[in-house]
Amino acid sequence: MNVSDKERLRNTIRVKKSPEVGRKEEEEEKVEEEEMKDLVQSVKPRVFQQKGGKVTRSKVWLKNELIRVGLAESLSTYVMMSLGLGSVAQVVTGQGAFGQYLSINLGFGLAVAMGSHVGGKISGAHMNGAVSFTMCVFRRLPWKMLPLYISAQLLGSFLAAGTIYAVYYEAIYDYCRGNLTVTGEKATAGIFATYPAPYLSLIAGFFDQVFGTAMLLLCLMALSDQKNKPAPAGSEPAFAGFLVLLIGISLGSNSGYAINPTRDIAPRVFTAMAGWGSDVFRAGNGWWWVPLVAPPIGGVLGAGLYKAVVELHHPHLSEAGGEMVEEAVPLDKEINTIENMCV
Repeated sequence: MNVSDKERLRNTIRVKKSPEVGRKEEEEEKVEEEEMKDLVQSVKPRVFQQKGGKVTRSKVWLKNELIRVGLAESLSTYVMMSLGLGSVAQVVTGQGAFGQYLSINLGFGLAVAMGSHVGGKISGAHMNGAVSFTMCVFRRLPWKMLPLYISAQLLGSFLAAGTIYAVYYEAIYDYCRGNLTVTGEKATAGIFATYPAPYLSLIAGFFDQVFGTAMLLLCLMALSDQKNKPAPAGSEPAFAGFLVLLIGISLGSNSGYAINPTRDIAPRVFTAMAGWGSDVFRAGNGWWWVPLVAPPIGGVLGAGLYKAVVELHHPHLSEAGGEMVEEAVPLDKEINTIENMCV
Protein backbone atom coordinates (compact mmCIF):
# COMPACT_ATOMS: atom_id res chain seq x y z
CA MET A 1 0.00 0.00 0.00
CA ASN A 2 1.53 3.29 -1.12
CA VAL A 3 1.14 6.72 0.47
CA SER A 4 -1.84 7.77 -1.70
CA ASP A 5 -3.75 4.59 -0.83
CA LYS A 6 -3.19 5.21 2.89
CA GLU A 7 -4.43 8.79 2.56
CA ARG A 8 -7.53 7.65 0.61
CA LEU A 9 -8.32 5.04 3.28
CA ARG A 10 -7.92 7.61 6.04
CA ASN A 11 -10.31 10.00 4.30
CA THR A 12 -12.85 7.17 3.85
CA ILE A 13 -12.75 6.37 7.56
CA ARG A 14 -13.25 10.02 8.41
CA VAL A 15 -16.33 10.23 6.19
CA LYS A 16 -17.94 7.24 7.92
CA LYS A 17 -17.42 8.78 11.34
CA SER A 18 -19.70 11.41 12.79
CA PRO A 19 -18.78 15.05 12.05
CA GLU A 20 -18.09 15.76 15.72
CA VAL A 21 -15.73 12.81 16.10
CA GLY A 22 -13.98 13.73 12.86
CA ARG A 23 -13.44 17.33 13.96
CA LYS A 24 -12.16 16.18 17.34
CA GLU A 25 -9.63 13.83 15.75
CA GLU A 26 -8.48 16.54 13.34
CA GLU A 27 -7.95 18.94 16.24
CA GLU A 28 -5.96 16.30 18.14
CA GLU A 29 -3.78 15.67 15.08
CA LYS A 30 -3.13 19.40 14.70
CA VAL A 31 -2.17 19.68 18.38
CA GLU A 32 0.23 16.75 17.99
CA GLU A 33 1.78 18.31 14.88
CA GLU A 34 2.24 21.64 16.68
CA GLU A 35 3.81 19.93 19.68
CA MET A 36 6.19 18.03 17.41
CA LYS A 37 7.19 21.24 15.64
CA ASP A 38 7.82 22.96 18.99
CA LEU A 39 9.93 20.02 20.14
CA VAL A 40 12.01 20.03 16.96
CA GLN A 41 12.52 23.79 17.14
CA SER A 42 13.49 23.65 20.81
CA VAL A 43 16.10 20.95 20.23
CA LYS A 44 17.49 21.93 16.86
CA PRO A 45 18.94 25.39 17.67
CA ARG A 46 20.77 24.05 20.71
CA VAL A 47 22.76 21.62 18.62
CA PHE A 48 22.93 22.69 14.98
CA GLN A 49 21.37 25.23 12.63
CA GLN A 50 20.77 24.64 8.94
CA LYS A 51 21.80 27.61 6.79
CA GLY A 52 22.06 27.50 3.02
CA GLY A 53 22.60 23.76 2.98
CA LYS A 54 25.48 24.05 5.46
CA VAL A 55 25.39 22.74 8.99
CA THR A 56 26.75 25.25 11.50
CA ARG A 57 26.99 25.27 15.26
CA SER A 58 24.67 27.53 17.21
CA LYS A 59 25.98 30.74 18.71
CA VAL A 60 27.51 30.62 22.17
CA TRP A 61 26.48 32.98 24.94
CA LEU A 62 29.95 34.32 25.67
CA LYS A 63 32.58 34.61 22.96
CA ASN A 64 35.11 36.58 25.01
CA GLU A 65 37.71 34.08 26.19
CA LEU A 66 38.83 36.22 29.13
CA ILE A 67 35.29 36.43 30.51
CA ARG A 68 34.78 32.68 30.11
CA VAL A 69 38.06 31.92 31.88
CA GLY A 70 37.37 34.40 34.66
CA LEU A 71 33.88 33.08 35.33
CA ALA A 72 35.03 29.45 35.29
CA GLU A 73 37.91 30.17 37.64
CA SER A 74 35.67 32.11 40.03
CA LEU A 75 33.04 29.41 40.12
CA SER A 76 35.50 26.55 40.54
CA THR A 77 37.18 28.43 43.39
CA TYR A 78 33.81 29.19 44.93
CA VAL A 79 32.81 25.53 44.86
CA MET A 80 36.13 24.39 46.31
CA MET A 81 36.13 26.98 49.08
CA SER A 82 32.46 26.58 49.99
CA LEU A 83 32.76 22.83 50.45
CA GLY A 84 36.14 23.10 52.16
CA LEU A 85 35.18 25.85 54.61
CA GLY A 86 31.89 24.09 55.22
CA SER A 87 33.75 21.01 56.43
CA VAL A 88 35.71 23.18 58.89
CA ALA A 89 32.58 24.94 60.14
CA GLN A 90 30.84 21.64 60.73
CA VAL A 91 33.71 20.24 62.79
CA VAL A 92 34.24 23.41 64.84
CA THR A 93 30.63 24.24 65.64
CA GLY A 94 29.74 20.59 66.15
CA GLN A 95 32.49 20.27 68.78
CA GLY A 96 33.52 16.88 67.44
CA ALA A 97 30.02 15.48 67.05
CA PHE A 98 30.06 15.88 63.26
CA GLY A 99 33.64 15.00 62.41
CA GLN A 100 37.24 15.42 63.43
CA TYR A 101 40.42 16.77 61.80
CA LEU A 102 40.35 14.03 59.18
CA SER A 103 36.92 15.26 58.10
CA ILE A 104 38.50 18.59 57.17
CA ASN A 105 41.25 16.85 55.20
CA LEU A 106 38.69 14.79 53.32
CA GLY A 107 36.43 17.80 52.83
CA PHE A 108 39.10 19.95 51.24
CA GLY A 109 40.47 17.08 49.16
CA LEU A 110 37.07 16.26 47.69
CA ALA A 111 36.30 19.96 47.32
CA VAL A 112 39.40 20.40 45.17
CA ALA A 113 38.32 17.49 42.99
CA MET A 114 34.83 18.94 42.51
CA GLY A 115 36.18 22.41 41.78
CA SER A 116 38.48 20.90 39.17
CA HIS A 117 35.53 19.41 37.35
CA VAL A 118 33.72 22.76 37.35
CA GLY A 119 36.40 24.78 35.54
CA GLY A 120 39.06 22.31 34.46
CA LYS A 121 38.55 22.50 30.70
CA ILE A 122 37.99 26.26 30.59
CA SER A 123 40.45 27.86 33.01
CA GLY A 124 42.44 24.87 34.21
CA ALA A 125 40.80 25.34 37.63
CA HIS A 126 43.94 26.52 39.40
CA MET A 127 41.92 27.80 42.39
CA ASN A 128 45.27 28.79 43.90
CA GLY A 129 47.32 31.91 43.34
CA ALA A 130 50.55 29.99 43.92
CA VAL A 131 49.67 27.58 41.11
CA SER A 132 48.85 30.41 38.71
CA PHE A 133 52.04 32.28 39.61
CA THR A 134 54.15 29.16 39.14
CA MET A 135 52.56 28.47 35.75
CA CYS A 136 53.51 32.00 34.68
CA VAL A 137 57.09 31.56 35.87
CA PHE A 138 57.47 28.39 33.81
CA ARG A 139 55.68 29.86 30.78
CA ARG A 140 52.67 27.59 31.03
CA LEU A 141 50.42 30.64 31.45
CA PRO A 142 50.90 34.15 29.98
CA TRP A 143 51.78 36.76 32.58
CA LYS A 144 48.98 38.98 31.30
CA MET A 145 46.50 36.33 32.50
CA LEU A 146 47.78 36.35 36.08
CA PRO A 147 45.71 39.36 37.28
CA LEU A 148 42.56 37.73 35.88
CA TYR A 149 43.24 34.45 37.67
CA ILE A 150 44.13 36.12 40.97
CA SER A 151 41.05 38.36 40.85
CA ALA A 152 38.77 35.44 40.02
CA GLN A 153 40.22 33.35 42.86
CA LEU A 154 39.88 36.20 45.35
CA LEU A 155 36.29 36.79 44.33
CA GLY A 156 35.37 33.11 44.56
CA SER A 157 37.05 32.73 47.96
CA PHE A 158 35.42 35.87 49.39
CA LEU A 159 31.95 34.86 48.23
CA ALA A 160 32.44 31.35 49.57
CA ALA A 161 33.41 32.72 52.99
CA GLY A 162 30.29 34.86 53.00
CA THR A 163 28.13 31.92 51.99
CA ILE A 164 29.45 29.63 54.71
CA TYR A 165 29.07 32.42 57.27
CA ALA A 166 25.41 32.74 56.28
CA VAL A 167 24.81 28.98 56.28
CA TYR A 168 26.44 28.47 59.70
CA TYR A 169 25.52 31.85 61.19
CA GLU A 170 23.31 30.46 63.94
CA ALA A 171 25.65 27.54 64.62
CA ILE A 172 28.59 29.91 65.03
CA TYR A 173 26.72 32.20 67.40
CA ASP A 174 25.40 29.27 69.39
CA TYR A 175 28.92 27.86 69.68
CA CYS A 176 30.64 31.09 70.81
CA ARG A 177 27.62 32.78 72.41
CA GLY A 178 27.98 35.71 70.02
CA ASN A 179 31.60 36.44 71.02
CA LEU A 180 33.53 36.31 67.75
CA THR A 181 37.17 35.69 68.66
CA VAL A 182 40.33 34.80 66.77
CA THR A 183 42.11 32.93 69.55
CA GLY A 184 41.00 31.10 72.66
CA GLU A 185 38.89 28.08 73.49
CA LYS A 186 35.86 29.25 71.49
CA ALA A 187 37.73 30.86 68.61
CA THR A 188 35.85 30.76 65.30
CA ALA A 189 38.00 32.83 62.93
CA GLY A 190 39.90 29.63 62.07
CA ILE A 191 36.82 28.41 60.23
CA PHE A 192 37.64 30.83 57.43
CA ALA A 193 41.40 31.50 57.44
CA THR A 194 44.48 29.71 58.75
CA TYR A 195 46.32 30.53 61.97
CA PRO A 196 49.53 29.06 63.42
CA ALA A 197 49.70 26.70 66.36
CA PRO A 198 50.71 28.43 69.63
CA TYR A 199 54.20 26.90 69.50
CA LEU A 200 54.96 27.95 65.90
CA SER A 201 57.28 30.88 65.19
CA LEU A 202 57.01 33.03 62.09
CA ILE A 203 60.24 31.60 60.66
CA ALA A 204 59.16 28.01 61.19
CA GLY A 205 55.69 28.82 59.85
CA PHE A 206 57.17 30.43 56.75
CA PHE A 207 59.24 27.33 56.04
CA ASP A 208 56.16 25.18 56.70
CA GLN A 209 54.20 27.02 54.01
CA VAL A 210 57.10 27.03 51.54
CA PHE A 211 57.64 23.30 51.96
CA GLY A 212 53.95 22.39 51.80
CA THR A 213 53.39 24.38 48.59
CA ALA A 214 56.62 23.01 47.10
CA MET A 215 55.33 19.48 47.62
CA LEU A 216 52.04 20.48 46.04
CA LEU A 217 53.56 21.86 42.83
CA LEU A 218 56.25 19.20 42.61
CA CYS A 219 53.63 16.46 42.68
CA LEU A 220 51.33 18.33 40.30
CA MET A 221 54.19 18.61 37.82
CA ALA A 222 54.81 14.88 38.15
CA LEU A 223 51.12 14.02 37.73
CA SER A 224 51.00 16.04 34.51
CA ASP A 225 54.33 14.93 33.03
CA GLN A 226 53.37 12.93 29.94
CA LYS A 227 56.85 11.43 29.66
CA ASN A 228 56.89 10.10 33.19
CA LYS A 229 53.93 8.50 34.99
CA PRO A 230 51.03 10.95 34.55
CA ALA A 231 47.57 10.61 35.97
CA PRO A 232 45.26 8.75 33.54
CA ALA A 233 43.28 11.05 31.29
CA GLY A 234 40.12 12.23 33.02
CA SER A 235 41.34 11.30 36.50
CA GLU A 236 43.39 14.46 37.11
CA PRO A 237 40.80 16.08 39.42
CA ALA A 238 40.68 12.98 41.63
CA PHE A 239 44.47 12.81 41.87
CA ALA A 240 44.68 16.52 42.69
CA GLY A 241 42.15 15.95 45.45
CA PHE A 242 44.12 12.99 46.80
CA LEU A 243 47.25 15.15 46.79
CA VAL A 244 45.60 17.88 48.88
CA LEU A 245 44.24 15.22 51.22
CA LEU A 246 47.74 13.79 51.63
CA ILE A 247 49.28 17.20 52.35
CA GLY A 248 46.59 17.88 54.95
CA ILE A 249 47.20 14.56 56.66
CA SER A 250 50.98 14.93 56.71
CA LEU A 251 51.67 18.69 56.84
CA GLY A 252 48.55 20.30 58.27
CA SER A 253 48.97 20.51 62.04
CA ASN A 254 51.43 23.43 62.22
CA SER A 255 49.32 26.08 60.54
CA GLY A 256 46.37 24.53 58.73
CA TYR A 257 48.14 23.97 55.37
CA ALA A 258 46.89 27.07 53.56
CA ILE A 259 49.41 26.52 50.70
CA ASN A 260 47.28 29.02 48.80
CA PRO A 261 47.48 32.81 49.16
CA THR A 262 44.11 33.62 47.60
CA ARG A 263 42.38 30.93 49.68
CA ASP A 264 43.62 32.57 52.88
CA ILE A 265 43.60 36.33 52.39
CA ALA A 266 40.08 36.71 50.95
CA PRO A 267 38.27 34.90 53.81
CA ARG A 268 40.53 36.73 56.28
CA VAL A 269 39.37 40.07 54.90
CA PHE A 270 35.78 38.86 55.10
CA THR A 271 36.11 37.93 58.77
CA ALA A 272 37.64 41.35 59.52
CA MET A 273 34.54 42.92 57.97
CA ALA A 274 32.03 40.47 59.46
CA GLY A 275 32.78 41.10 63.14
CA TRP A 276 36.12 39.53 64.08
CA GLY A 277 37.88 42.85 63.51
CA SER A 278 41.56 43.62 63.05
CA ASP A 279 42.58 40.75 65.32
CA VAL A 280 42.57 38.53 62.25
CA PHE A 281 45.69 40.40 61.12
CA ARG A 282 47.36 40.71 64.54
CA ALA A 283 46.98 37.09 65.68
CA GLY A 284 49.99 34.80 65.54
CA ASN A 285 52.46 37.71 65.68
CA GLY A 286 51.06 39.12 62.48
CA TRP A 287 50.73 35.74 60.77
CA TRP A 288 48.51 36.98 57.92
CA TRP A 289 51.36 37.73 55.49
CA VAL A 290 52.97 34.29 55.73
CA PRO A 291 50.30 32.37 53.75
CA LEU A 292 50.32 35.27 51.31
CA VAL A 293 54.05 35.33 50.54
CA ALA A 294 55.40 31.84 51.26
CA PRO A 295 53.22 29.70 48.93
CA PRO A 296 54.27 31.39 45.65
CA ILE A 297 57.91 30.94 46.65
CA GLY A 298 57.35 27.32 47.56
CA GLY A 299 55.42 26.68 44.34
CA VAL A 300 58.27 27.93 42.15
CA LEU A 301 60.84 25.97 44.18
CA GLY A 302 58.87 22.73 44.01
CA ALA A 303 58.10 22.96 40.30
CA GLY A 304 61.65 24.05 39.57
CA LEU A 305 63.06 21.13 41.54
CA TYR A 306 61.01 18.66 39.53
CA LYS A 307 62.05 20.23 36.24
CA ALA A 308 65.73 20.35 37.21
CA VAL A 309 65.92 16.80 38.53
CA VAL A 310 63.45 14.94 36.30
CA GLU A 311 61.67 16.74 33.47
CA LEU A 312 64.63 18.39 31.75
CA HIS A 313 66.39 15.04 31.45
CA HIS A 314 63.72 13.22 29.48
CA PRO A 315 65.27 12.03 26.19
CA HIS A 316 63.50 13.26 23.06
CA LEU A 317 64.04 10.44 20.62
CA SER A 318 63.40 10.32 16.89
CA GLU A 319 64.47 7.92 14.22
CA ALA A 320 67.14 9.28 11.88
CA GLY A 321 68.93 7.03 9.42
CA GLY A 322 67.72 3.96 11.28
CA GLU A 323 69.33 5.13 14.54
CA MET A 324 67.74 6.57 17.64
CA VAL A 325 69.15 10.02 18.42
CA GLU A 326 68.23 12.68 20.95
CA GLU A 327 66.24 15.59 19.65
CA ALA A 328 66.27 18.96 21.41
CA VAL A 329 62.92 20.69 21.82
CA PRO A 330 62.57 24.31 22.98
CA LEU A 331 61.05 24.66 26.42
CA ASP A 332 58.20 26.87 25.25
CA LYS A 333 57.06 24.20 22.78
CA GLU A 334 56.80 21.41 25.27
CA ILE A 335 53.24 20.21 25.75
CA ASN A 336 52.20 19.76 29.34
CA THR A 337 48.77 19.36 30.86
CA ILE A 338 49.53 20.99 34.20
CA GLU A 339 46.96 23.71 33.45
CA ASN A 340 44.27 21.06 33.64
CA MET A 341 45.47 20.16 37.11
CA CYS A 342 44.43 22.30 40.02
CA VAL A 343 44.57 23.27 43.63
